Amino acid sequence: MATVKGKTMEKWISEFPDLGPIINYTPFYWSNPYVKDNKTAFQSQPLQLKDIQDAEERLKRFAPFIAKAYPETEKAGGMIESPLKKGNQIKERMETITGQRIPGAFYIKLDSHLPISGSIKARGGIYEVLKYAETLLLENNLLSEKDNYSKIAEDKYREFFSQYTILVGSTGNLGLSIGVISAQLGFRVVVHMSADAKQWKKDLLRERGVQVVEHPSDYSKAVEEGRKEAENDPKSYFIDDENSKDLFLGYTVAALRLKKQLKEQEIQVSPEKPLHVYLPCGVGGGPGGVAFGLKAVFGDAVKCYFAEPTHSPCMLIGMMTGMHNEISVDDFGLDNRTAADGLAVGRPSGFVGKVMEPLIEGIYTVSDEQMFRLIAEMADAEGIHLEPSAVTGLMGPSYVVQNNPKVTEEDTHLIWATGGSMVPDEIKEAEYQKGLEYKMNPDAK
Repeated sequence: MATVKGKTMEKWISEFPDLGPIINYTPFYWSNPYVKDNKTAFQSQPLQLKDIQDAEERLKRFAPFIAKAYPETEKAGGMIESPLKKGNQIKERMETITGQRIPGAFYIKLDSHLPISGSIKARGGIYEVLKYAETLLLENNLLSEKDNYSKIAEDKYREFFSQYTILVGSTGNLGLSIGVISAQLGFRVVVHMSADAKQWKKDLLRERGVQVVEHPSDYSKAVEEGRKEAENDPKSYFIDDENSKDLFLGYTVAALRLKKQLKEQEIQVSPEKPLHVYLPCGVGGGPGGVAFGLKAVFGDAVKCYFAEPTHSPCMLIGMMTGMHNEISVDDFGLDNRTAADGLAVGRPSGFVGKVMEPLIEGIYTVSDEQMFRLIAEMADAEGIHLEPSAVTGLMGPSYVVQNNPKVTEEDTHLIWATGGSMVPDEIKEAEYQKGLEYKMNPDAK
């Protein structure tokens, strides 16, 4: 009889009954029994609010450079930020699809339309590259924190950075964000990409002068190879999606920005008027960083949930069993094959899983068929095209309402849309047409 980490499958399911539907690819909601109140949860955290504020100050220093290098950010003063949009139409469609009334307001955070690289990865990936660049310049007496950082766009800085190489392993969007900003600064860039990565993302990187190394295996292998290559070159810097605190901090800053947007739109957030946030999750860095920032800023007034593909629920399995990165979806026979390339991860980040274990309310899974249908629903309802991974947040509110009778009209639901604006038109159309086919089949799971 096959065993997983020394236990039979029957033993695993007897200890964790929720594994049954999960290993059968059935869409499922798991309520996190390890969640704690905010004060208790933050007592043992490796990062605090002051670290998030420090990251925000660094991004403000770089704003003049960003505005100069990327004119599309000029109006926002060099800030890489996305709109917050009300989603009344898609809310109505989700109520029809799920048969579940959803009390409360419905909003969409359009990280799918972030400047420069068009996905949530623009937050963490770009931040870590900028921090590394700043560190090099400060160490070599080429920059002072009091300088106007727009001068970093000058050729002499590009020549300096050309001595150094930045490497990353990616399924797509992280590699895209790191590749684009690193090449702009003048770094040599190598992106190791897994078999799941979309061809158009590889092509776009190559157009920007980035070296793309393709691997026939999954995300973990791409990361392993990138890390290995960096170890052999003292002037190489590897951005570790699984363990990087700097990458994580880049995502956390979103909470400070969101707080301002909520205030501008007169959306109140308090324990009596909670904010529910739904975040697509792959290895965990992006959603973990955003959720951590939100908990640091809003405390117990915010409730965070992760969404994963039924074929790649790595964070769910890692957190549920308490084994985090010591266990993978492959151990349970799941194939880790999904159209949601950014979420096609078999093993979660141990760092993120342990940080988030006491902070998130739950995790749920979404099938590929549901994703494609939701692409069409979102396009028809709101005129917005999202990638398959980016629509997974839409399923969250119905799950939460089903499992939490305390949700009222005073609550606010926020769908974090993570990518899609840079998808080529022909691929958008193909995904939309596939979604229409599933719309015609209301029984699609």
